[in-house]
Order: sequence, then structure tokens, then C-alpha cells
Amino acid sequence: MQLCTKAGQPHRDGVKSTPTPSIEGQLMSDLKSAVPPLRVRSLNHREVRPDGDFVLYWMTAYRRMGSNFALQRAGEWARHLNVPLVILSALRIDYRWASERSHAFILDSMADVAGAAAATRAIVYTHVETEEGAGKGLVAALAGRAAVIVVDDAPIFFLPAATAAAAGQVDVLMEGVDHNGLMPLAATDRVFKRAYDLRRYLQAGLAPHLDEFPDDDPLSNLPPASPSLLDEIHERWPSPAPDRSVMAHLDLDTGVPAVAKPGGQDEASRLLTTFIEVGLGRYDERSHPDEEVTSGLSPYLHFGNISPHQVFAAVAAAERWDPGRLGDVASGARSGWWGMSKPAEGFLDQVVTWRELGYRAARYVPDNGSYPVLPNWARATLEQHATDEREHLYTTAELEAAETHDELWNAAQRQLRSEGTIQNYMRMLWGKKILEWTTHPEHAHDIMFELNNRYALDGRDPNSVSGIHWVMGRYDRPWGPEREVFGMVRYMSSSSARRKLRMNRYLSRQSKMLNT
Repeated sequence: MQLCTKAGQPHRDGVKSTPTPSIEGQLMSDLKSAVPPLRVRSLNHREVRPDGDFVLYWMTAYRRMGSNFALQRAGEWARHLNVPLVILSALRIDYRWASERSHAFILDSMADVAGAAAATRAIVYTHVETEEGAGKGLVAALAGRAAVIVVDDAPIFFLPAATAAAAGQVDVLMEGVDHNGLMPLAATDRVFKRAYDLRRYLQAGLAPHLDEFPDDDPLSNLPPASPSLLDEIHERWPSPAPDRSVMAHLDLDTGVPAVAKPGGQDEASRLLTTFIEVGLGRYDERSHPDEEVTSGLSPYLHFGNISPHQVFAAVAAAERWDPGRLGDVASGARSGWWGMSKPAEGFLDQVVTWRELGYRAARYVPDNGSYPVLPNWARATLEQHATDEREHLYTTAELEAAETHDELWNAAQRQLRSEGTIQNYMRMLWGKKILEWTTHPEHAHDIMFELNNRYALDGRDPNSVSGIHWVMGRYDRPWGPEREVFGMVRYMSSSSARRKLRMNRYLSRQSKMLNT
């Protein structure tokens, strides 16, 4: 899937992809890397340690063994320095909203990684904290023996703060590698206020980056490792196997139980295949709750079980697509530029445009998930109507329990609680009603984040921020006529949804959750 352009060269629209400056040092300059330079950045500007025992890949966000630029970079370093590759896959217990649901999904992902690595020369050290602080000092101990450290460079939840803190404490080079989207985050630091603006930018500049796909097998021909390489680490930081059964002994939020849906790269691949075969051609029907045609990949993208490149490649293959079908004009239109079918382009608009919009905001907008980040016009109109009389008001507890007068909203909330997700259209309606039924827009903002981040498998993600903020006017425009409570923010109603959408089967299915 090559477009015959190279990073640093202009493509037909004249947009350049400029590599980041190289890091000084002979070892650095000698490294032959196929990872695009724009995806790699030094997090501490330390030196490579030539006599290190191994290369350390700290897997924090991209929990998969293939199609992974960070793992690929780590493998390149290991071959270049002729030392083993160690993969640290760790799970702490003290993150906010830690629950059986999120923990189970991550444990599944860790088990998949360990299983896949068994067929390679890489050593995977999994560490599951059994109590708060049990993993303290682990990264530092591994770093003290590492020749170089590679870490996922993902603007997700607490990860940027954790990697920055570690980078400042270790005395060896730590590189962050970005595999968040089809276009590297470093391609521009521009903040996009609308999906249209980013879509137009992508249409002008994405093509060269479509030449830059990760290796399917990044761990071939690694140097061998001694079986005793990490004996001291295992002795000092013992850990149970990454298995759901370990949760019985952990202090987690049991009010958010694990779902039957497994995490991991194997399930992600299965879902993608099923969606391509069954759902892609009907993707235009995704607004109807009765029509289960969405991919279900959002949690797997969030936890890094599958890459955006894998998703794009599967769609392109199904469409028998080649780069010659790309449009010549960067119009910002939702469809037409890719040269694919309308359902495929609609899906890619979600996976590429909207997803990368959220990740870019997470990287470049300070306090991205906070209420003040909403556009001035939206906050002004919402606060102007903050004292409007509400027909219904509900407490956080009532909303969490799905105890409102609205059957549709209750169904969406029950789905969130039981399945860890909400159907696409219902998710938007869910947010709009919270805004309508609370005493102040900032209070509504906080409730949405709390419920989503506690229950949703893909909560705490940059796209969760985008979705909740869209409800409150971000990435949107003012809409008339001006209404009570909403002001000029887009309004949605349950009665309109009932008229427009097929949802009888959806409501029936969610009503069964009442007694579960």
C-alpha cells in the first residue's frame, strides 16, 4: 500500500512531512530505523548505555505484539546493540476508576501479549500489583540495567505524567514512540476546532504517511536472552499471572463488574474480521439502535489491542482500494476523498478524523478534559441559561441507577452499566439529557465524565473527551432557535429519536437489564 512518497518530500498538494532533528550520539546516528522519524522523540535527552544488559520496551498503551511502531523501534535497538529485548507489561492498582471491568480487560490484553511473545526471543515481564505501591521501584531497577528505553507515547489518561516522571528520573535515553493514528501527532501542533478543519488538513497531508506502515513481525531475528536474565527482578517484584482470577484478591471497584467481552489482540482481530464481512457495507445504518452494524472496536483501540493501521488496511483490502483513488482536492467533505464506498468512508471518518481529532487535542490542549476548554460561545450560552427552570432534575445517584422518567435514556444508561458501552446515537442523546436534567452545565459536565469514566470500557480516552464536549458545543456550531437550558447548543430529544430510529429490539434487550 505504497504511495511512492517519502517523509520530508512534498506530495502533490505541497505539504511536507518534516522529520524531527536527530538526537546526537554515534549509536543514535548508526541506528537503521524504519520507524518514521516524526513518530519518535527523546523524552529526556540522555545517552544510550552501550554496556546495558537489554533494551527495555515499556508497554503502557499499545498492548499488542504486531503493527506496533514502538515495539518495532525497540526491536531495532535490540538488533543494533546486539542485546536482548525485555518488554515490561505492568498493571498498577491505584489508578482512578480502577474497577473489575477495566482490570479484566487489561489482564486479558496482558495475557495475549505474553502468549504471543512466547514464540519470539523477546522476554515479557508482566507485573500485576496486588496492593498499592507493590511495583514501586520496578521501572527504575529495569532502567538501571537498560541500554535504552522505548515507551508508548500516548496522550491517554495518566500515561503522559507517568512517562514524563520516569524519564526525568532515569539516566539512560528514553524514547517515546507515537502510534496513535495514521498521521503522527508531531506532523503539526495546530489545534483543530472542528472535525471539518482536521479533515481538510488530512486530505491535504495524509497521503505520504500512508506509505509508512508498521512491520507485521517486528521481533524477527532478535538476539537471544538468557533464561536467568530477570531472575533478580522476579525475586524482588513477584507477580501473579495476568489472569482474571487474580481480581478476587485485589481492592477494586466491584460495583463495576467485568463484562464477558474479552480484551486482547486476538478478540480485536476477530471483531475486525466480523465487522468487515458483516457490518461495513451497512455502516450507514449505524444510527439505528436495532441495527448492530458498528465495529465494537473502540475499547480495543483504547487499550491498544489493535492499531489504526490494521483497521485501515482491512477496510482498504475489502474495498480493493489503491492510493490512486485518493481525491485531488482537500475540500473537508466527509465523503469522496478516499475513493471508497460511502459506508467505508463513513467508518474511516470516525476511525481517522474524529479519533485523531481527540488525540491531537489531548496532546496539545492544556487541561483538555476540563470545563473551561469548551468554546467561549458554548459556555456563554449555557451559563446564560443556567438558571432556566428544568422540567426534570435528577441527582447523580438517580442518573447512575437509570432511574429517570425517560425509557430511552434509562436504556442507554443500563447498557453502559451492563456492557461498558452505549450505542452510537444513544450516547449522544445520553449526554444531552444529562445537560438538560442537572442544575448547572458544569455539574452536567462532571457527571458525564464520572459516569463514562467509571463504566465505559473506552472511558478515560481522548475520544471520550471529544464526545462529551461535543454534547456541550465543542467541535460544533451554534444552532437556532435559542432554547431553554441549551441556549444555542444543539438540542436532541427522545421523542425525535423515537420517530426517526428503529429501536424496539434495543429497548427490549436493555429492559432485561432491570433485574440484573
